[in-house]
Amino acid sequence: MPLDTQNVTQDRGTPLVEMRNIRLSFGGIHAVDDVSIELYPGEVHGVLGHNGAGKSCLMKVLSGAYKKDSGDILINGEKADIQNPRDARNYNIECIYQTLALADNLDAASNLFLGRELVTPMGLVNDGKMEAETRKIMKRLNPNFQRFHSPVSALSGGQRQSVAISRAVYFNAKILIMDEPTAALGVEETQMVANLIEELKSQGLGILLIDHDVHQVKALCDRASVMKNGKLVGTVKVDEVTEDDILGMIILGKNPEKGMA
Repeated sequence: MPLDTQNVTQDRGTPLVEMRNIRLSFGGIHAVDDVSIELYPGEVHGVLGHNGAGKSCLMKVLSGAYKKDSGDILINGEKADIQNPRDARNYNIECIYQTLALADNLDAASNLFLGRELVTPMGLVNDGKMEAETRKIMKRLNPNFQRFHSPVSALSGGQRQSVAISRAVYFNAKILIMDEPTAALGVEETQMVANLIEELKSQGLGILLIDHDVHQVKALCDRASVMKNGKLVGTVKVDEVTEDDILGMIILGKNPEKGMA
């Protein structure tokens, strides 16, 4: 059931993330111009706009890839200092890009622990322990996943997303930034990712979903913030607006008469 954001401050308490009056410029061009959004536990918050609207730049500020010029980021109500991706991870923020950053020749367990391998007391890579941990997290997120010994290059798009999401969740992500997670996926694969997102919501994670597919935003998101030319057009409750309303925000920069969050 979509999140009722009308009384979200009462129902949900402190936001996981607040981005207040964020500004980011490149050579005099305002990529992000005084934008404020927030994300609550168990919420999927869509971030939409045409190419160049500023949505990816805003999320890269949160992920530590870009340094903001001004504004504040609060995590769980406290001001956060995010200068780089390592800082973001220390605040339990993980970004899952379209490329997924997976090593195609390695299996699911090797990808989940890539760069953070578990070792035996003798200092050897503990493949058995890593597979057991991978099976445990997969059982929690995608019980139908069975291809533990296949290189991820042999997996479907939805299964690859499962590996990338499991890696983030295993290492205690509380805030996920997902970049068009259903792009180029078929109907069944898209449903698999939707099921993963629902499971993450039920566990209290917050998801910021970068997308341009209004249909997917309507299907997956609780609220959506639309950007145009670096500015925030507005934030709407997805279940109270139509796809045409959202398209009007994206194309015309026009707010609908109802559904504003």
